[in-house]
Amino acid sequence: MGTLYLVPTPIGNLRDITLRALDVLRSVKLIAAEDTRQARKLLAHYDIHTPTISYHAHNERERVPQLLEVLREHDVALISDAGTPGISDPGAVLIRAAIEAGIPVVALPGPSSILPALVASGLPTDRFHFAGFLPRRSGERVAALRQAAACGATIVCFEAPHRLVEMLEDALQALGDRRAAVARELTKLHEEVVRGRISELREHFQKNPPRGECVVVIAGETPGAGPAPPTPPDTETLRRMLLDELACAASRRDAARAVARQTGVALQELYRILRDLEQGEDREGGLEIS
Repeated sequence: MGTLYLVPTPIGNLRDITLRALDVLRSVKLIAAEDTRQARKLLAHYDIHTPTISYHAHNERERVPQLLEVLREHDVALISDAGTPGISDPGAVLIRAAIEAGIPVVALPGPSSILPALVASGLPTDRFHFAGFLPRRSGERVAALRQAAACGATIVCFEAPHRLVEMLEDALQALGDRRAAVARELTKLHEEVVRGRISELREHFQKNPPRGECVVVIAGETPGAGPAPPTPPDTETLRRMLLDELACAASRRDAARAVARQTGVALQELYRILRDLEQGEDREGGLEIS
C-alpha cells in the first residue's frame, strides 16, 4: 500500500520549498496537482520528472477513485498551486477518502501565507482564528466577521484585491476600528505589509489599489474590554447591503429586515433609503423594487 503525501509548494519564491518536499516529489509514482501547468514550472525548476495528473475543485469527485487505485500500490503526492493543499484549496475530499480506505496520509510542513502574515502583523499570535475566504456579499461578510470575532482571538482571512476595500469597510462596521494589517504578495518581489487601524488601511488602499492576493490580520477583542462597539454604517454601505439583498430576489420588506438584523439600523431609516433608491432608479428607468 502506498502513502498519500500532502506537499506544500512555494507561495511565490521558488526557493521556499523544503529538501524533504523535493525528495518526496521525486520519489512518488504520481503527483496530483491543482494546475498541472503551474506544477510543471516548479518541477522543471528542480529537474523533477514525476508524472502529473490534474486534481482540482471541478474534477476531484471523479479523480478520487482513480487516485485511490494508484495508492493501493504506490505513493502519491498532492500539491496545490501554492501553499499547503487542503487550506482553502482542493484536497479535503481525497484526504478523507484515503483515511477511510486505511491509506496512510502524511502532511509535510512548509509554505503557507497564514503564519508569515500573522507573525509580521505585530498582533498577538498566541491564539488566532483562521476564517479562510470571507463571503462575497456584504451582509454575509459582516456576519462572518462578527462570528469570527466571538472567540476573542486574532482573526486571519484571505481576500481578493478587488474586494479588499469593501471588506475593510465591513470589518470597520462589524468590529470597530481595531488594529489590523494587510500582507500582500508575500515572498514575492513586491511583498508588502501595511499596518494600522482598519480605517487607516481602508483609506490607504482606496488611494493605492492593491494587486495580488491579500492576507488580512485583525486584532482580537481586548481582554476585559468586551466587544468593540460596531461603527454605525454610513448610508452608502447601507445602500450596498440593501442592493445585495434585493439582487437575491428578496422583497423590499425582507431586504430591509435582513439589513436591520445585521446592523441594528431602524427599519424606518432603511425604508427611506429604499425609497431613495427606487426614485433614483425610476428616473433612470432601471430597477424595480417590490
